[in-house]
Amino acid sequence: MIFNKLSRRFSVVVMGLMAMLSVPVAQAEYQLNMTEGVTPISHELYGLHMLVFWICVAIAVIVFGVMAYSIMHHRKSKGAVPANFHESTTVEIIWTVAPLLILIGIAIPATATLLDLEDAKTNADITLQVTGIQWKWKYTFVDEDVSFISSLAQTSRDVIKEPTGNENYLLEVDNELVLPVGKKIRFLFHSNDVIHAWWVPALGVKQDSIPGFINDSWATIEKPGIYRGQCAELCGKDHGFMPIVVNAVSEPEYNAWLAGMKAEAAAAASSADREWSMQDLLARGETVYQANCSACHGPTGAGIPGAFPAMTGSPVVTGAAAGHVDIVVNGKAGTAMAAFKNQLNDVDIAAVITFERNSFGNSVGDTVQPSTIKNAR
Repeated sequence: MIFNKLSRRFSVVVMGLMAMLSVPVAQAEYQLNMTEGVTPISHELYGLHMLVFWICVAIAVIVFGVMAYSIMHHRKSKGAVPANFHESTTVEIIWTVAPLLILIGIAIPATATLLDLEDAKTNADITLQVTGIQWKWKYTFVDEDVSFISSLAQTSRDVIKEPTGNENYLLEVDNELVLPVGKKIRFLFHSNDVIHAWWVPALGVKQDSIPGFINDSWATIEKPGIYRGQCAELCGKDHGFMPIVVNAVSEPEYNAWLAGMKAEAAAAASSADREWSMQDLLARGETVYQANCSACHGPTGAGIPGAFPAMTGSPVVTGAAAGHVDIVVNGKAGTAMAAFKNQLNDVDIAAVITFERNSFGNSVGDTVQPSTIKNAR
């Protein structure tokens, strides 16, 4: 009976190991060591990690070597007689001083690395404010008057249930964060709602975004490329859908991108003063809805019963436009409904409200113009 139970358990373990080894995706993602990174601070962190690792290896070799030697050469069959003593001053000194020296040897480089980690204020070329929002990131270039939202890309939303063949599954965004190489970037982290954590392993940056607090960090990217990360703090139902994509480019490319972002912001501001057609508002509103509203209210507007209300037949959506505008612009206290006045521009808010009032089975038939949102701010 016991043999049969052990045999079955052994078979389950073997089958499990075979299944793990037969999955190529799992093997491709398998990594033994931490990322070395592409910034000075990431190199320091990697070097500190390897130093401590090899110290641990040396300790393990010495300790287990002494144990193996003692077991082999002081066994009873060889006639070994156990010593008869209660304490040894020499041994006490050795096992007190040796760990102390090891800790000092680790503490010195660790302290130097921690001091470098905190050196975010000195000689920063770019100051970037990173705001965590359920469930997306807002980036604001403090000295450039450029701000934008980065959310999970629609291409990733479309394959959430079928990840097969997607190389960057859940790690694509609609708006990449573009940064120049060779420049010191100071990051300022905070949150609009709950605790998030901005984590990009290749940059050596992992910092909490906490409501009411400002944390900072820094990075100087050495190599152009795409570097991916994600939220590393459990922040709600869509925590797993908050990716980060940093596109490191040369300084001329960065300047060109920055100029394009400023031009886009100026165009958005000017477009708020013109009259938009229903067709144009609906087309833009659908994109805005999927990126900002579908996480709570669902991609089809069905909502989540008991948690988030449906768009279909909603008294707010089908009621007076003024009430709908107020709740989208200013949010609703005591609920998960956030204020979008600091997240979206006038055109996007007008478009998404128009879309909600004329989609998901709703057919109010009116439009909300960007000028209305501009006056409501």
